[in-house]
Amino acid sequence: MKRGFLVVLLSVLLSGLTAYGVVKATNTGGILNQQAVESGSTVEYRTVNLAESDYPDFTYAAENAVQAVVYVEVTVKARQQYQQIDPFFRFFFGDEYNQPQSREQKGSGSGVIIRPDGYIVTNNHVVENATKVSVTLYDNKVYDATVIGTDPATDVALIKIDATDLPVIEMGDSDKLRLGEWVLAIGSPLSQFLRSTITAGIVSAKGRSMPNTTGEFKIESFIQTDAAVNPGNSGGALVNKEGKLVGINTAIISQTGSYSGYSFAVPVNIVRKVVDDLIDFGSVKRAVLGIMMSGVDDKVAKEMKLSSAAGVYINEVSKGSAAEEAGLRKGDVIIAIDGEKVLDGASVQAKVNNYHPGDKALITYIRDGKENTVEVTFQAANATTGEVNADGTTAFYGASLKAAGAETLRMFGLRGGVEIVSVGQGKMADAGAKAGFIITAVNDQSVSKPEDVIAIAKKAKSGIFIQGVDENGRSSYFGFGKE
Repeated sequence: MKRGFLVVLLSVLLSGLTAYGVVKATNTGGILNQQAVESGSTVEYRTVNLAESDYPDFTYAAENAVQAVVYVEVTVKARQQYQQIDPFFRFFFGDEYNQPQSREQKGSGSGVIIRPDGYIVTNNHVVENATKVSVTLYDNKVYDATVIGTDPATDVALIKIDATDLPVIEMGDSDKLRLGEWVLAIGSPLSQFLRSTITAGIVSAKGRSMPNTTGEFKIESFIQTDAAVNPGNSGGALVNKEGKLVGINTAIISQTGSYSGYSFAVPVNIVRKVVDDLIDFGSVKRAVLGIMMSGVDDKVAKEMKLSSAAGVYINEVSKGSAAEEAGLRKGDVIIAIDGEKVLDGASVQAKVNNYHPGDKALITYIRDGKENTVEVTFQAANATTGEVNADGTTAFYGASLKAAGAETLRMFGLRGGVEIVSVGQGKMADAGAKAGFIITAVNDQSVSKPEDVIAIAKKAKSGIFIQGVDENGRSSYFGFGKE
């Protein structure tokens, strides 16, 4: 009924316009416009040149950018749960019979070529836990890819293929994006059969954050658009009318799992810094200010005599942090960093993420109703054994640990354990530790959280002996000396 009503109403409207002798018919090129004006018994037609800017033309941006967007396919080992086995079979075959069997699953996403020598940006969640990654270029050439590095805090990953002279997308400046500006989303939604799909929309919001139910540390300052994005677009390009990369498509909010009007992209200014660090250092060198903060509401704004509710309220200043050394205190309200206003915690995190440890910045804040500015020298995120990393994991001899989740414990039939999230250079890597390993005991003492591992290791006089199960559920162990 609604569709029919709209058609009828439009027909009536057009008929009415014709009766008064004003009819406009635009040609398919979008440049010329014919106007028919009735004068007595004759109709005169004249051609009017319209400004080209009145018609958004995406052809240049689309045709150039699409060649640098790739299809990414990953293979992931999925763990099957333990099965209840008849004791008779266990007697003959042992516990090995009851190990969970692994099976391979396929997943896919998109990626963006950023350098002609094969460096490609995608999402961390696209390649996470992948045992194999392959890339299909716009010209259908297929390459095996290597994961150079990932950054879960921003959901950015860098992969590389062995190729040269590849088409690239020039990086733009996401800070200069304006609300209402046209953008294109390019990727491979839903399946490989829809590769190199291009959709258009506008920037509908900036600095968006999304609900975080995992409790993990995230740096979120998303570009929100209404360009149609679906599963499979993850890691694809968000480009402006000039064909410059302004974001990496990452997520949608949907009740159905498919696009429902809003999509989100990581700003390219955040991506650029992460990628540069992964190429230069193999990991992200993240600056830390050292504060706990919350948003400013109307109540706080009135109490502190603020002109607006923009900014962040400092709830706590970490001892020995960059913030403390600069003189910031609990109760201060930060309103700008290096002259750029900050609206909330997400914008502060995004801004700080652009700096490296040792960089300096000017922090503008309100204290006792007065505006002040102080120079701060950013520190590095803690990475020594026993310290908590920026993503909430605990550093342990080059590896990152977290308490194993309930689902993981249930799959392995364990009461408790500590998962190795990642392994970098250090004694854990030298001993053969792998990501996905579940530590159940250290020096014959059971562990259920990273603090248990740290405490036992500190008491060890000479060596550290670690027991647990690998990603396939097989019992395993390794060890190393403390000195």
